[in-house]
Amino acid sequence: MNRWYHSWVAAVRIARRDAWRFKGRSALVLAMIALPILGVSAVDLTLRSAELSTGQQMDRDLGAADARMSDPGMGGVPIHQAPDGISTAPAKDFGENDPWPEGAGDVPAAFPAGARTLKDASGSGKLRTGHGLLNTVIHEIDATDPMTRGMMTLDRGRFPEKAGEIAATTHFLESGGLEIGSTVAARGLATEYRIVGSYELPDSLKADEVLAPPGTFLAPLDKALKADDLPGTETSATYLVSVGGDGFTWNMVQKANSQGVAVVSRAVALDPPADSEVPLYQKDGWGGEYGQSAASDAAALAVVATVVGLAMLEICLLAGPAFAVGARRSARQLGLVGANGGDRRHIRAIVLSGGLVIGVAAAVVGTALGLLLTFALRPLLEDYMGKRFGSFDIRPLELLGIGALAVLTGLLAAIVPAITSSRQSVLASLTGRRGVRRSSRVLPVIGLIAAGLGITITLYGASASDNVTVVAGGSALAELGIVALTPALVGLFGRLGRWLPLSPRLALRDAVRNRGRTAPAVAAVLAAVAGTVAVATYTASDDVQQRAEYSARLPYGVVSVMNGEGGGRDVPDIRAAVQKHFPVDERADVARVAVGNANCLPYSDAKGCGRYEIFTPEKNRCALWTQDRPGVEQLTPAERRKLSKDWRCEEDGQYAEYDVLVADEKLLSVLAVDDPAAVDALKNGKAVSFDRRNIENGKIGIKLITDTDKADLMAQKGKDAPGEIKSFPVHQVAKSAEGYGVKVVLPAGAAKEAGLITAPVGAYFSTDALPDSTQQQKLEAALDTLGTDGGLYVEKGYTSDNSIELLALAVFAGLVTIGAAGIATGLAQTDAEPDLKTLAAVGAPPRVRRTLSGFQCGVVAAMGVALGSAAGVLPAIGLRLTEERQQLKWYEEAVADGMGGMSEVPYVPIVVPWETLAALLVAVPVGAALLAALVTRSRTAVARRAAG
Repeated sequence: MNRWYHSWVAAVRIARRDAWRFKGRSALVLAMIALPILGVSAVDLTLRSAELSTGQQMDRDLGAADARMSDPGMGGVPIHQAPDGISTAPAKDFGENDPWPEGAGDVPAAFPAGARTLKDASGSGKLRTGHGLLNTVIHEIDATDPMTRGMMTLDRGRFPEKAGEIAATTHFLESGGLEIGSTVAARGLATEYRIVGSYELPDSLKADEVLAPPGTFLAPLDKALKADDLPGTETSATYLVSVGGDGFTWNMVQKANSQGVAVVSRAVALDPPADSEVPLYQKDGWGGEYGQSAASDAAALAVVATVVGLAMLEICLLAGPAFAVGARRSARQLGLVGANGGDRRHIRAIVLSGGLVIGVAAAVVGTALGLLLTFALRPLLEDYMGKRFGSFDIRPLELLGIGALAVLTGLLAAIVPAITSSRQSVLASLTGRRGVRRSSRVLPVIGLIAAGLGITITLYGASASDNVTVVAGGSALAELGIVALTPALVGLFGRLGRWLPLSPRLALRDAVRNRGRTAPAVAAVLAAVAGTVAVATYTASDDVQQRAEYSARLPYGVVSVMNGEGGGRDVPDIRAAVQKHFPVDERADVARVAVGNANCLPYSDAKGCGRYEIFTPEKNRCALWTQDRPGVEQLTPAERRKLSKDWRCEEDGQYAEYDVLVADEKLLSVLAVDDPAAVDALKNGKAVSFDRRNIENGKIGIKLITDTDKADLMAQKGKDAPGEIKSFPVHQVAKSAEGYGVKVVLPAGAAKEAGLITAPVGAYFSTDALPDSTQQQKLEAALDTLGTDGGLYVEKGYTSDNSIELLALAVFAGLVTIGAAGIATGLAQTDAEPDLKTLAAVGAPPRVRRTLSGFQCGVVAAMGVALGSAAGVLPAIGLRLTEERQQLKWYEEAVADGMGGMSEVPYVPIVVPWETLAALLVAVPVGAALLAALVTRSRTAVARRAAG
């Protein structure tokens, strides 16, 4: 035992001295291991610091109060709640046909005796800023009350103390171009309020909010809006409660529940009751397991383990050759150890000690830098996440575990060089002869078997299983197989050298002859590129699917304004404002149908106002959607599947505020309806229909349901609404034409002849170019001058955020590729220094050294990128096929339930991002080669002949 200890102490001392002597190589390996440790430790510190304890979360939610009481909107009936106060349900079980309780409850009636309370009200509205109008959260509470301490953090100035004063979040001031001392007015109110302070919400740093004393903006809950209150604001209110003593206990919570009030309690959150003591969890369909399931926890753990494992693999692949080169450079020293009585285990111990020394140093440096970096970047991290840290939370055991990972990685990277060095004879070590080594024939066979098995598992998981883990596991196995095949594949690449010029031929030959350092670098590039290609392929495919599933409300670039208030009195001015500020190409004015009088809006409950509906003939109605149809519930899945494919049960998923519009042929032009017959129909006084189910015998009907008819309808549940049907001759547009929710277009003359009441409601505009932000802001200001929002909508089409992600992935893969190729090139130059000196000695021009270095780097990058691109497509294809199976399964279930007509057959494409692949396959190797050539010295000293 004592001899073993002293031999390892000696080995560590030799390794430490050797690392210090060759600082460049040691720094290179240390950086490779320390960088991931820096990142992991910084992520651990960030996540732990951002994760709030229960007490910290309660401070932000409740301030210094003991509880927050709120009305769940169940009409004051007794309720059951979860300990968190979020999940609630009526205490009584209601059947499917029983009406669900709703309405306001009486929260103050549930206050505990002797409790201190503070009302906390909030709403939203548009406030005038330095730039225009900004939709803002309005928070009314007495911020000077001690119970609010911790909910808000004062930044500058003070909280409002009297009428006419408000405070605002820092983000609101920045967004609105305001500062302390500025005045703010609400849209619809003449009163201006002075900003006396700025604050921030610790949980929402990017919130636009103003804080005002109670009664400043929002109407009290117990009375209707006054004329000078903020119009259009929906107010919600909760109550902070302080009871003292042991706080708001679970028994007190249940007592408040019996009065229909929900409670978030600090005492209950810190010490929650057992699930058996929670009545809500005893109800059918409820349970206490609201966290992640064991399966999801296991899946998350598997993902973390896979990421950590691949990171260690990549570091070992890059650091291993560096240790191997170091061992060869120290071969004479290791030979002297053997010549002086040291055996193989001593040589292995010395090389392994090099990995241990570098690993420990990397652990210390990486962890220390992670701490410093996180502390320095804390403000930026908080701003990025939009919330403040609870504290700077350092977990020593977790950081020690991360550091141990660095030590383990260093040891793993040194294992193969240690074994190789120990097998070399003392004579070969002292003379510097490497001898002839043959490539392993076992490793390629193992790699081929693993790759084939991994591909088989992936395809099986994608085609016969819904388990994503199977696909991920098969893809990982296939990738490891390709990594094992890398030395053999590098040899195959070497056959291309006969067709290449001198410098690339020398570079390729050197890479093939020294596979021990080339193959790991290629494999490291392969791993990085494969992951990037997999994510890029999946992201690009998902983006195409989302683009196909996007339901546009209007053709691209078309603008609509809809405002039916006041019988359309503001509509002409709204139309003119849009025409003035937007690049309008064509305008189509539209009107709506009103029942009762021109001021009646659809589904209005005002006295004297009715509604209309498009009449669908009985024979054209979908049997599955007919209410109270006898026998519908007894239909078999096969019968439902058959009915769901009936043309009468098809739905396009498009809805519009007004499905019947009174307009001329310009509307068809703006909606891009290419149907000359439809244009002629409108010109000749005929209606145009976009839904063939509403047509019978060449006519379409509009049923007018008066105020009296609506009352009769309530007494005739399940029957057609009574009312007069106005019939119009109609033209059915082609099935491919899109109405964007509009079902019927009536010409004005036909509507007038039928006696329909119409009122202007807005217009549709086609534009020469998509309106920019400045034009929209000016239009909003113009509409505000009119005292209306205008109901403005601009169809901007599908917008994808994935382009940034794909660019980031390509940049990441490029950096890893250039880094790995650069490391391999540096090792190659170190390892092949005698060859380079020989080239100089025989008269090779100086540029040969530079071009050789560039091609060495480019060869490694090109081989890794090519193999990684091929390997990365496999997991993406597997995951997409698995998703297709899942979505088809859900679609079949919907069809069996009779809902197939409301959804389309899933479209799950597989799209290869050729732009990203092109950047990886061409730009990255070329860039790596040029960079290596630029940083390489052209000249080197010719070495003297070694003394015999």
